[in-house]
Amino acid sequence: MKKIQMVDLKSQYEKIKSTVDASIQEVLDTNTYINGPLVHQFQKNLEDYLGAKHVIPCANGTDALQIAMMGLGLQPGDEVITADFTFAATVEVIALLQLTPVLVDVDMVNMNIDIEAIKKAITPKTKAIVPVHLFGRAASMDAIMEIAAEHNLYVIEDNAQAIGADYISKSGTKTKVGVIGHVAATSFFPSKNLGCYGDGGAIFTNDDKLAHIIRGIVNHGMYERYHHDVVGVNSRLDSIQAGVLNAKLPLLDEYNKARRLAATKYNSAFAGNAHIITPDFDANENDHVFHQYVLRIIDADRNALMQHLLDKGIPCAIYYPIPLHSQKAYLDPRYKEEQFPVTNQLVQEVIALPMHTELDDEQIKFITDSVLEFLNK
Repeated sequence: MKKIQMVDLKSQYEKIKSTVDASIQEVLDTNTYINGPLVHQFQKNLEDYLGAKHVIPCANGTDALQIAMMGLGLQPGDEVITADFTFAATVEVIALLQLTPVLVDVDMVNMNIDIEAIKKAITPKTKAIVPVHLFGRAASMDAIMEIAAEHNLYVIEDNAQAIGADYISKSGTKTKVGVIGHVAATSFFPSKNLGCYGDGGAIFTNDDKLAHIIRGIVNHGMYERYHHDVVGVNSRLDSIQAGVLNAKLPLLDEYNKARRLAATKYNSAFAGNAHIITPDFDANENDHVFHQYVLRIIDADRNALMQHLLDKGIPCAIYYPIPLHSQKAYLDPRYKEEQFPVTNQLVQEVIALPMHTELDDEQIKFITDSVLEFLNK
């Protein structure tokens, strides 16, 4: 059996090696390292794929979130509501901009931001909501957009983990996540469903005025060289990374399909086990693209299971072991433990198994057999 990895980028690369290598060689031959033709080509290709009017590439996903908030003109002290159960980058940029993060609980079933918790958290100072499409599953965007419209709030989609996923609205319409809110941010970190071979990110919006502002922000606030019209940053996707992403983008739907197929096999193997709650998804839809495959372990020692798997050479991880409201950097007397019952439970139960495009049946069987061996003993 091939060695099991949490993410097998080497095997993925071997299948697209000629295309990737040719793109990198083109950059080296033309010396167009920054903002070159491949960056513009990728931007256009991603706009077409998402159905977005504007894609603005940048240096990484954290920058993308920060720049999106800068583009909206949020001011120090403005409150931004987001989920307690997610990676720190989401709240990090809120704090960096001297905005006020307002962390709320998540839904037990989909692990995304809880709609009722959003409603309870809104105050006259609230200016934006940041739903995170966690682990590759679309958040409840119909309800979020309704709340935003009622209270005149911005919606900034954190799409770092769910590029390519569909959101299926109440009317049955399918839209790619990232083009539903006012603006969205994504990451092209190597392990993402669409990942480059370094850091990279992008901002999406259908708002022409906002796109213009953001294009200046990513380039030192310049629209014309040495004319600085807005306060900006230096955050650009380099041409080599754009070449890698151009090679992968035509395969993104295939990649996501492979992830859903692996998730289906995992779920089938674990069906009926009293100690396991598997992700609930429709195998015929594309609303979950499984950036991570995350189980909940019930009435069993999750940490001992993790060690059991590691001892067998099976990589696994806990996303996330500490809620954001308990992190030293974000402690706040406003937060009470009773506000976060779901998050506090999830951090004790979740475990992520290997998930990538190259998983084969032999590996999945070894992984699932090893999990069941521990839980059934």
